[in-house]
Amino acid sequence: MERPLINLRLLFAAATLSAALAAAPALCAAPAASGANTDAAPMPSLAPMVKRVSPAVVNIATRGTIKESQQRNPLLDDPFFRRFFEVPPESRPRERPFQSLGSGVIVDAKNGYIITNQHVVENATEITITLFDDRTFSAKVIGRDEGADIAVLQAKQPNLVAMALGDSTKLEVGDYVVAIGNPFGLQHTVTAGIVSALGRTGINPDAGGYEDFIQTDASINPGNSGGALVNLRGELIGINSAILSRSGGNMGIGFAIPVNMVKGVMDQLIKYGEVKRGVLGVQLYNVTPDIAKEFGLSETSGALVGGVGQGSAAERAGIKTGDIITTLNGANMKNSAELRNAIGMLHVGDKVEIGLLRDGKPRKVTAQIAERGEVELAGSADINKGLEGTELSDAPDGGGVLVKSVQEGSSASQSGLHANDVIVGVGRTTVANLRSFREAAKGASVLVLKVRRGGDFLLIPIR
Repeated sequence: MERPLINLRLLFAAATLSAALAAAPALCAAPAASGANTDAAPMPSLAPMVKRVSPAVVNIATRGTIKESQQRNPLLDDPFFRRFFEVPPESRPRERPFQSLGSGVIVDAKNGYIITNQHVVENATEITITLFDDRTFSAKVIGRDEGADIAVLQAKQPNLVAMALGDSTKLEVGDYVVAIGNPFGLQHTVTAGIVSALGRTGINPDAGGYEDFIQTDASINPGNSGGALVNLRGELIGINSAILSRSGGNMGIGFAIPVNMVKGVMDQLIKYGEVKRGVLGVQLYNVTPDIAKEFGLSETSGALVGGVGQGSAAERAGIKTGDIITTLNGANMKNSAELRNAIGMLHVGDKVEIGLLRDGKPRKVTAQIAERGEVELAGSADINKGLEGTELSDAPDGGGVLVKSVQEGSSASQSGLHANDVIVGVGRTTVANLRSFREAAKGASVLVLKVRRGGDFLLIPIR
């Protein structure tokens, strides 16, 4: 165990000696007088860029009230307890005042538009903006979108400075970025780092929002929410939104909403005061390696259509269960989450060109995005294995395999298989009875079941 350590020491000593010998001529030729070399190139610095963009980053202080009904003692809701202790009836839930701090970015100096997170101004009745030059004034909410966690504020003031918007689609992992905001109320704090990852989803699965986060190790802390993530050109490429932390402080894992998503939401909020999201009306699964193999695909990109809503935009466009959507308006779709986000940013009535694979052959269809009044089945599903605890029999009409019962908590149940479903296919193979079902399923590492449920057809992958 000692030999590697000795070798490393020898290598370090040799490298140090080589560096010293290489530098010796230069040292000998140096003038005797000490002092800094005035002709040396200046050290690289982010200071010029930071000075230019900092006036566009603002501090946001909010005041408001929040209902305490969710935090009250449950005994107060017990009629016996209230009657025994003569607790008077409440005409309305109690409220308590709150104050919070966050950040924002001026994106339109003429109209005074400021972008921030929706959660920064949630429940706020008073919003105060403080600029880099310490000017303070009030702002109003133009619109907010909980799904993307974006809000647009307006505060028309003279001599505002807006930040230029970049293009987040051009970001690459490893690009240098700078976060500017007001963590813990420390105004205009600047931190630097790199893009650690792109396209992060599932960060807050309970929120049900549209996620396509930029992950960065630039230090982000409470109060940075709504602040700017900029590239080295001083262009806004993200709105800082969340951190992954066990302590409430920075752990080197922060998330920002890409500016291209922000622009799409902002345009609708300014125009309508809300985001009018359309729907395609499909149920989506990620294309895993097992599914790609089952469908004869060479890549795992795209989104597998597991179901099409009746009367939906997808059905009218001719999209069918089992299709794999690969592009939207010419842009490649890597997975179901990316496709869902892209559709969610479209306007109702927009016509989109959808590239898909059907039976291994490429096709193109045109769909008109419909209103959310239609049933939206979009989502992702985990792929599970095994039909243990599932009772099967030949369908009475000879048109497949009847699922007589599904054990609660089993893999099949968790994957969405229901009693009285009729399995009519495995992958691309049609099955007419249990015998053909067993033949089609033999040796498969994943079962992609085509199921008839009522009048609908679904794809249910089971690992």
